[in-house]
Amino acid sequence: MSGTERSLLFVPGDRPDRFDKALASGAHQVILDLEDAVAPAAKDQARAMVRDWLAAGNQAAVRINAIDTPWHEDDLQMLQAMPAVTVMLAKADDISLARASNALPGHHFIALLETVAGYIRLQELCAVTGLARIAFGSIDFSVDSGIADEGEALTAVRTQIVLASRYAGLAAPIDGVSTEFKDEQCMRADALRSRSLGFGGKLCIHPRQTVSVNNAYLPTSDEVDWAQRVLQAFKASGGGATALDGKMIDKPVVDHARRVLADSERRVTA
Repeated sequence: MSGTERSLLFVPGDRPDRFDKALASGAHQVILDLEDAVAPAAKDQARAMVRDWLAAGNQAAVRINAIDTPWHEDDLQMLQAMPAVTVMLAKADDISLARASNALPGHHFIALLETVAGYIRLQELCAVTGLARIAFGSIDFSVDSGIADEGEALTAVRTQIVLASRYAGLAAPIDGVSTEFKDEQCMRADALRSRSLGFGGKLCIHPRQTVSVNNAYLPTSDEVDWAQRVLQAFKASGGGATALDGKMIDKPVVDHARRVLADSERRVTA
């Protein structure tokens, strides 16, 4: 896991017929789901299917069940022999993540923050060994908190997750899923909003969402043009502070322009 993944696509763990299709969807990271997408009666079968597919040399992350469920320990045991697999822990807080990390030393974890309890102890969560990134389980958080995920109601929560991640030196967090998977403009607008708030990607529940998310995180043609002109002006100044379009250009602006151009090379066309 590089921490730069923009689109992370959930696939039900009991649907191995979809695993390879998910890999071909354009998603930056596939997450085989042993939690919400799998009915209780199918948990053991899903775990076996995921284990066999990963053991065959395939690569994906795995979302495991929360610590207070009867399937959690079996999920951990299955992953002990697969240290390269990134683990997403459902209903994560600092205590449950620390216990999972201790059980799976060497694994990288994505903490799925879905509860008020997890959010209140956000700083402690960010400090747990093995944590690579936080994902915001916005739908479950909305239910637990009673705050509707509409308009700007959860913007303060999202902003705090971004700031806490940055302060802890973690990769930019992942925003929650959008329920829309047919309206491309709506999907893009949701992803652009996540990007504007500082999130580094979004969780996806349908392959159609991945291209919209990936491209929303790439610079527009106007942004690329601006970045090119910034670097040209900076070069012409001999590396000193200068101005462009009436605005000062110094090292932070130049660094941002370089990131814009680097990001523009990853455009998704599928």
